[in-house]
Amino acid sequence: LGLRLLAAGRPRRITPALRAQLTPEPRLAIGAIAGRYARAAIDVSDGLLQDLGHLCDRSGVGARVDAAAIPLSRELLRRAGGDALRLALTGGEDYELLFAVPRAKAASFRRAADRAGVPFTRIGAIEAGGGIRVVGPDGRELPLPARRGWDHWAG
Repeated sequence: LGLRLLAAGRPRRITPALRAQLTPEPRLAIGAIAGRYARAAIDVSDGLLQDLGHLCDRSGVGARVDAAAIPLSRELLRRAGGDALRLALTGGEDYELLFAVPRAKAASFRRAADRAGVPFTRIGAIEAGGGIRVVGPDGRELPLPARRGWDHWAG
């Protein structure tokens, strides 16, 4: 959203989305905790679906993303409206961390993050097989956007 706002012209004021774009804050604390528990991790800079696809491809697994669990800011909902979920899934420039913690370590990971006061959001699960599914609140699979994020190799 911040990049979209900058591309639209000179903003009159710095909003949270612009601040996140202009001065991203590295998630060092959650990275340190995840490093003790996660089996796989990647930064989300090219789009959640794009980077999740990289993680899954390299690990030989698939993933289910729960659409209702994706954090959508009030600013994103207000400015992007019905496009908010697609933008959150494909927009990139988030500089968040995406990681997979094995079920057996999930409770320990949660306790460590809580003790450190470090927020995180569980957005889905790793699945056997391949591919990524985005599931709506009603349990139905949502269609994946054709463009899943920034592709460095696209012509």
